[in-house]
Amino acid sequence: MKKHRKLLTFGVVICLAAGLVAGIFYYKQTEEERNLSLIYIPKVVDGTNDFWTSLIQGAEMAAKEYNADIRVWAPEEENDVDGQNKLIKRAIEEKPDAILISPSSFTESDQLLKRAKEQGIHIAFIDSYTQEAVQDLTVATDNLEAGQLLGRFAKELVGEDDQIAIVSHVKGVSTAVEREKGFRTGLGSLKENIVDVVYCDSQYDKSYELTKELMKKYPDLKMIAGMNEYSSVGAARAVKAAKAENRIRVVGVDSSQEAVQLMEYGVFQGIVVQKAFKMGYVGVRETIKMLRGEEYKKDVNSGCQLVTPDNMYTSEIEKLLFPFNTLKTHGDLTPVSYTHLTLPTIA
Repeated sequence: MKKHRKLLTFGVVICLAAGLVAGIFYYKQTEEERNLSLIYIPKVVDGTNDFWTSLIQGAEMAAKEYNADIRVWAPEEENDVDGQNKLIKRAIEEKPDAILISPSSFTESDQLLKRAKEQGIHIAFIDSYTQEAVQDLTVATDNLEAGQLLGRFAKELVGEDDQIAIVSHVKGVSTAVEREKGFRTGLGSLKENIVDVVYCDSQYDKSYELTKELMKKYPDLKMIAGMNEYSSVGAARAVKAAKAENRIRVVGVDSSQEAVQLMEYGVFQGIVVQKAFKMGYVGVRETIKMLRGEEYKKDVNSGCQLVTPDNMYTSEIEKLLFPFNTLKTHGDLTPVSYTHLTLPTIA
């Protein structure tokens, strides 16, 4: 009798264990098969800005390939912190599996993102981050490295007494702070030659006007360094309009077809190009892996590269500058035709 009881008990345990394993397997299979819900909140959606366009295209492609639903919500301007925070609140109400965000402020979104985490929503940072480490993962350029790369290059273009000005994007945002810090480090002793730092709030026209004011205020100015696409291209437009490209060297961060054309015209001496498409793609891919319980990378440097007139026509650089053959015209600049472009390799 006791033997039968033992056998019965053993059988029940086996059945329960088998049921538990089957349940776990079913849950895991369901998690892998179901469409995950993602909301991405960049700083802006702007068809005139190649960085954000390429980043969002990368994010959407990864979502499609990895069977996830992604919605992209953004404020109208990069410096609209209140607008971005309203979108975070709305996203929390939607209860997605994850909120992916490129924070416009280093400090002003922390509490909202903490609230999202408390409600079981995962957080991924793409491009920039906040003061509080609330994120599950980060995919971004090493902006200190990008700034240093630009600074070391710029150092070779100016003399010991030449004046330098910085046109940055949004004051206080992590990307602006780190790129400027890196730029000063790269300049070495020439960092003492920086006479002014201004902020364009990521607006082409404001960068253009600020650069005109800088050229007027500092008639002996020899270099202007932009810290993102808006600030760099706006500054280069102003230097070109003033026909000062032979007197003032312009360097910057981020690429666009207009930036390439301005380099061809001799306005840009060099630009540090972020791998925006890769940043968006990897950010979504790693988020999906995390949500499905797979191995994922918590901190990814998506990389950057210096582009100059000497290397801009190599096949490697063309893939970086033109991940998609999307041409546009800006003012009197004629678009360049590229017909042999391929998508960049995603590591």
